[in-house]
Amino acid sequence: MEEPLVSVLLASYNHAPFVEAAVRSILSQSGVAFELIVIDDGSTDNSPQILERLSHEFGFYYKHRENRGLVQTLNEMLTLAHGKYFCTFASDDVMAPGRLAAQSQFLETHPEFAACAGQVKNLRSDGNLEDTVDLRYAKTQEATFEEILLGKAELHGATEMIVKEKFAAVGNYDKNFRFEDFPAWLALSYRYGKIPVLRTVCCYYRILETSMHRNLNFIYKQILAVIEKYKNHPAYSQAVALWKTRWFSSLAYNQKREALRKLPQLATCTKTFWMHFPKLFIPRIFLKY
Repeated sequence: MEEPLVSVLLASYNHAPFVEAAVRSILSQSGVAFELIVIDDGSTDNSPQILERLSHEFGFYYKHRENRGLVQTLNEMLTLAHGKYFCTFASDDVMAPGRLAAQSQFLETHPEFAACAGQVKNLRSDGNLEDTVDLRYAKTQEATFEEILLGKAELHGATEMIVKEKFAAVGNYDKNFRFEDFPAWLALSYRYGKIPVLRTVCCYYRILETSMHRNLNFIYKQILAVIEKYKNHPAYSQAVALWKTRWFSSLAYNQKREALRKLPQLATCTKTFWMHFPKLFIPRIFLKY
């Protein structure tokens, strides 16, 4: 078999209704040699049976074991990866056609970069795909470390493609955090410089109410813990204030009582914070998120 240029790492967890579509969307990629590595991280639904069947049908690496968490699972799969480049993929998303070929070709012709990102279209809860890309990520063409630290440039973790050797040099995924993408983007850009964002649509990202990213307190607390690693950077204090403001603003829109409860923790003496403060008293129906 041809040596893979790209390794796709799929960590599966309790996505039985979606995991087969995720696997088939990956295996339908063309134009580049790639491998698929799948570990089921202790699913309690019938995901393992689905993946066992698919692995026999297509011959990709598959393993089912007890739950160890996403970050440990991704690092375990990295030890099995043979590709020069790798990307991770969620077991509830759908990979857009041509994604692996487009991103690997870009990195092959731009060896100065350690990674690249791309675009997403959202899959709504009713299963319908939105017509246009998510504008939060489309506005960025390349992201510097400081822009990522300050939240000025947003990169979607489902669109990553990373040079495996360079990622190993920054320690792979940080086991101190329960999510993977934000710490990885910071580590890579801090060491290697800016990360380009291609116009290529890489993922149809499924919006689920059970998504980890719906847990605002968890996500923002983790973000503040991540950026503390860079507390000696000149922009650190500004970053703390900005992320606290984002945390408060999100709560003031979605969970007003929780925003009031966390006000002493999140309030900062910045103009930006006090511009968002009135959201606490305005009914959600009159607010833009």
